[in-house]
Parts: sequence; C-alpha cells; structure tokens
Amino acid sequence: MSSDPIKKRKPKVVRTDGTVDGKRTRSETEQEGRYYSEEAEVDLRDPTKDYNLYKETCQDLQRLMAEIQELKSRGSKDVSSEIEQRRIQSCVHFMTLKKLNRLAHIRLKKGRDQTHEAKQKVDAHHLQLQNLLYEVMHLQKEITKCLEFKSQHEEVELVSVEEFYREAPAEISNPQITLSEPHQQTLARLDWELEQRKRLAEKYKESLASREKILKEIEVKKEYLNSLQPRLNNIMQASLPVQEYLAMPFDQMHKQQETSRHLPPPLYVLFVQATSYGQACDKKLTVSIEGSVDDAKALFKPPEEMQADEESDSDAEEEQTTKRRRPTLGVQLDDKRKEMLKRHPLSVCINLKCKDDSVFHLTFYFLINLNILTVKAKVIPASELFTAISAGELLCPDTILSCLYPRDHGQTTPNPANRYQFDKVGILSFGDYVAELGHPYLWVQKLGGLDFPKDQPQPVQAADNSLSASHMEMTMKLLKIRLQSRLALHRQFASLEHGVVPVASDSQHLFPVKVVSRLVRWCVIPHEDYLLLPFTKPIVEAGLAEATHLYYALLIERGTAKLHAVVAVNPGYSAIPPIFSLCLSWKGERTAINDDNIRAMESEVNVHYQELYKPKSGYQLLTNQLQRLCVSLDVYLETESHDNSVEGPKEFPQEKMCLRLVRGPNRLKPFKYQHPQGFFSHR
Repeated sequence: MSSDPIKKRKPKVVRTDGTVDGKRTRSETEQEGRYYSEEAEVDLRDPTKDYNLYKETCQDLQRLMAEIQELKSRGSKDVSSEIEQRRIQSCVHFMTLKKLNRLAHIRLKKGRDQTHEAKQKVDAHHLQLQNLLYEVMHLQKEITKCLEFKSQHEEVELVSVEEFYREAPAEISNPQITLSEPHQQTLARLDWELEQRKRLAEKYKESLASREKILKEIEVKKEYLNSLQPRLNNIMQASLPVQEYLAMPFDQMHKQQETSRHLPPPLYVLFVQATSYGQACDKKLTVSIEGSVDDAKALFKPPEEMQADEESDSDAEEEQTTKRRRPTLGVQLDDKRKEMLKRHPLSVCINLKCKDDSVFHLTFYFLINLNILTVKAKVIPASELFTAISAGELLCPDTILSCLYPRDHGQTTPNPANRYQFDKVGILSFGDYVAELGHPYLWVQKLGGLDFPKDQPQPVQAADNSLSASHMEMTMKLLKIRLQSRLALHRQFASLEHGVVPVASDSQHLFPVKVVSRLVRWCVIPHEDYLLLPFTKPIVEAGLAEATHLYYALLIERGTAKLHAVVAVNPGYSAIPPIFSLCLSWKGERTAINDDNIRAMESEVNVHYQELYKPKSGYQLLTNQLQRLCVSLDVYLETESHDNSVEGPKEFPQEKMCLRLVRGPNRLKPFKYQHPQGFFSHR
C-alpha cells in the first residue's frame, strides 16, 4: 500500500429492483464465492480460538498505533520507512478483524436460523398436542353422554313386575322368555303399558263427551234460573208493602246478609250474634252495616289484580311523583301510623231502644293491623232534654260507656302485641287516638269473639262465636241500664240546678212531710279539685275516687248553717251508689274527722243506701240520698243543745219527733226515720 491518500470510490447507483447499476465484475464474483466459502469455514473454525485471535489482534493494533505515535513524535526523517512498515502491519490486522467480524455475523445468522427451526418444531409439536387434547376431551364428552344416556321408557311409570305378570295376558307377558331376559321383560312391560294407555284414552274420550253433555244441560238450567231472577225481583218488589205491614223486612235482611260476607271475622261474629239476640230477646234492637262494600272488596283482591291496579296507578302518577320531593322521616312515620291505625271500610251499627223510645246508637269498627274492635256511642233521647250545665259529661260519647264492666276504661288497647307495633311507628299511647278511632273496651272485643287473656303477645286471635254469645245478653242489658240511668240523671240534674230535689212518688214515705233544709247550689267540679278538699281525704285514701268518676259539689242551707258536700258518682250508677263527703259550716268547720254525727250523716247516705233504693225508681237513688241528707241536717240542727247564755228564741226549734235526742258516749243523734210512725230513732 502506497502513502498516497486513498482515492474516494465512485458511488454506485442502486436501481428500484434492488440491483446495483453496472455490470458485475470478476472481483465481485470472486468475493461472492469467498463469502459462501466462509460459511463453510465457520463450521470448521473454533469460536474460542477466533475470540482469542480477536483479542491478540486488538492488542497488536494498540501496540502498533502507540509505536507510530511515538515515531511521529520524534520528528526525524529516517523513521518514515518504519512508520510505513507499521502501517502495513496495521492494515493486515484490520483485514483480520474484518474477517472475524464476518465470521461472527455468519455464526449469528446460523444461530438464529437454528433457533427459528427449533421454534417451528416446538410450535408444530404444541399444535399437535392441542389437537390430541381436544380429541381426548371430545371423546370424554361422548363417553359421558353414553354413560348418562337415559331412555324415554325410564321416565314412564310402569306397573310393578308382580302386578304386570298378574294382570297382563300371556301373549304380552310371555313369562317363559321375559323372566330370564330383563330386556325382553322391559319390552313386554312397555307393550302392556301402551295397551293400558290406549284403553284409558278411550275412556277419557268417553268422559269428555259425557262432560260436554252435562255442561250443556247445566247451561240450559242456568238460562232457566237466570230467567227466574227478574220474576223473583218483581215478586219481592210487589211484596214490600206486605213485609212492612207484617214487620218482616226479608228484602232488607237479604241485602244485609249479602253485605255481611265482606265483614272481617270479628265484625261478622258481632253482626250475627247481635242479629240473633235481637230476633230472640229484643225485637226493638236493630243491627245494620254501614260503609263502602267496594272498598271492602278491594282489600281482598287477588294478587294479580292488585298488581295490575298498582301498575296502572304508577303510570298515571309517574309525572307527579318525579316533581315531588322525597318525604321526610316525620312524614314517613305519619304514613306508617295511619297505615297501622287503618280501619276496615265496613262497620256494624246497633240501635238499642229503651221503653221511653230513647235510642243508644253504637257503631263498631275493626282496626285491621291491630286486630281489635272499637266502638263509638251516641245517645238519641226520645224527647228534648232540659239544658243542665252539670249534666254535660253524662251523655258525652267519650265517657258514657266508660267502666261498663269494672275497670274497663277503654283508653288502652287490650291486645298486648300492639305495644310492640306502636314502638315501631312511635305511638306512645293509644288513648291519643280513641277520639278518632273509638274506644277498645274489653267487652267490645268479647262481643266480636276476641279474647286476649294474658298480658303478653299472642298470635292472631280467631273470632269465637261462643264467646260472643256468652257476653251478648249481659252486655245489652248493661248498655240499656247505662242509658236509662244517664238519662234519669240528666233530668234530675236539671231540677237540682234550680234547687229542687225531685222525689219519686213511691219514695215519698221514706221522708217526713216537712223538710226545712233546702238545696242551694249544685255544680260539677274537676277531679283535681276534689282531691284537694281536706274532708275527702278518707275517700281518696281508700281508692274510691278514680279519674273516671263524675264529681259534683252541692250546698244545703238552713238558717246560718251551711252544709257543703261533694259527690263522687261512679260510672256504674245506680248499681254502685254515689259517695258523699260532708263539711258543715256552723259554729266552726265540722267534718267526719272531728264530728261523729257528721260521720253518721255520711253513713246514712253512703252505707244505708239500700233503704233508698226502690225497684221502680232505682235511678232516683241520688235524689233520695240528697233528700235524706236534707232531713239529716234538720235532725242534726234541731237536736243540738241550746246555749242558755244567748238571749232570744232558739235558732232551730225542734220540729221532728225523736225518741231520744242523743245516745251513747259519742252523743249520736237519731237519724233513722220510722215510717209510718213518723219519728226518728237511733240505729
């Protein structure tokens, strides 16, 4: 190689088909031959030796370059031949590196080709494995199908083998063959089953034909009966005047019976028992059903109809509900309370008529979710009553039925399970709702056949007719007594407010002809005021002054003496007598605590009330007690000793005849009136 600069090679033009422009020279052909000869040489050469040769060549190049650098740095002219010699050696080393590079690339290409061929073999084996696995899975499925195959005859319920050989004919059963071959036995049993089903199919066709014939006969009879209905209606309409004249309202009773089918069980029991009692014992008692029958039918719609109605309603209300705000917790609780206290659409009304034609109108309701009955009362007097201020509570619908039976106030629910229901919706007391819903008295539950015997949750009680029947007669009598006693008290209070004590004619002999003490004031007082009076303390401590009682205050005067009294009237008047408490204002305050004679006066009206009770005028007990109180005050004042130090006539001259003025160490006065002798004596 010369020292002249290496000439630049002329660039070759590459055509679009990838060949170089110009003819292939001989040197290129020889180089191509060498390239392919080097591919064969790669297989003969050791890669490790080539690597060592590469490292030695690189070290020699480094050494030669360092020597050339050192020679050039000397700057002498006689070293150019040495530099040229070292350049030639470097070029030889470069040629060696190029050859090693070509061999490395050839080895790399061969490695890649071998790797690709191995990969293709692996892929081919993997594909073959997947095909085999798929074939195995397919064969397993086919085996499973074969193992799980069930013939249709297995689903057919065949007769037992014993019954088959007993009933099947010999040409079908063929026991000589079928007993030893199960397959033939199964085929024979299937043949016998087919024969039987053919016979049953024939019978079925005959039954269908007979059914069609019977249905046609039924349709003919229905048409006949439907044609009878208009005629029967015309006959019923024509017989209405006769029913009214004979007091036998069959048409009305029929309508009531049709409506009663939609009553809940407790109201139905009440309706049946009350109607039966009216027909048997009280002709004046009337029973009717009020309310919407359509609403009652809607409560017992089938689920399909209810769902259809809900869907139709939801479509109609969808636009409105989208605009409404979400209800608050309070609104949701109110809705739950309303649903909890929901009443049945139908109610039973009973009208009790007394001898004076006064009517006790009772309306019974059923609370569906609480499973209890409630009642509302209304009094319709036969004639207009005189207005009496103190009689305002007597005929009040909320109190007139209170304590019809002892301690039955009607302010709490008799069903213990309701307490847990109330806790869920936040109802503290059922008494807050009785004005709207009615009072759930215990006797009302029993009239409906409901009984809640224990103070603990019970399952839903079924209405019992026998329970209702056992309480019906007594309850109706008590209701009549309550109405008559309240009406009698109302008339008496009207007279008492005017200072007149009415005494019945059959009770006139119980009192002397002349009674000087007179009633001045009669008024009603609250229960709280009654409890605060000092002379009522013994009554309060004895538990005889309850909140359900009616309380009245009265004033009886004679001269300067004033007798203050308060009366506690039990709701069960007149079976339970009123209780009087007295305080005499005359020469000081005298009560039963500090005066034995005042205590004796209280005993005359509170203890010996049986003498004042007359069967014909039993409701006049209160006025008889008041009249005896006036007489006792006369005796008390007239038998008092006169103070000789006071000049003038005696304030209360003795007008009553007494055998003895006083008796015993307590100086008790004679308060008992002896008829017909007309004098007073001690008890």
